[in-house]
Amino acid sequence: MRILGLDPGLATLGYGCIEVQGNTCQVCDFGVITTPAHTPMGDRLQSLYSDLHTLIPALQPDWVALERLFFYKMSHTILVAQARGVILLVLSQLHCPLMEFTPPQVKQALTGYGNATKMDMQQAVQRELHLSHLPQPDDAADALAIALTASRHCDGING
Repeated sequence: MRILGLDPGLATLGYGCIEVQGNTCQVCDFGVITTPAHTPMGDRLQSLYSDLHTLIPALQPDWVALERLFFYKMSHTILVAQARGVILLVLSQLHCPLMEFTPPQVKQALTGYGNATKMDMQQAVQRELHLSHLPQPDDAADALAIALTASRHCDGING
């Protein structure tokens, strides 16, 4: 089963794809999609839309796991909400099964502690995926963590 994790953002959208076979997970790909800060909003959203329409068919996930909107600063939340809208539209158009998790759910699943630090999370991802180094950038590491969380919820689900 292949799971694509997405960490939504307007400036930086993290993605991490894993292959799950039994109790083992392997990294297929991870990285970020970025949009320049001084680009008009519509162009940034169009860029996310276009890049996701290229990325998702290339990775061919059985499931997509997305970070659920969680309130930070209001201005940040609005930007993330706009990016999430584009993500949800693309996932619907591509008929991708979706799971959503809040940041505390992801932290709890990987570390056993819902308030884990960024470093705790990166180390958990590194350990679980047998990576030689901490996954970078942070947004891609977060996306891999979201994919790993989804893998724990897929028990009994045939992708």
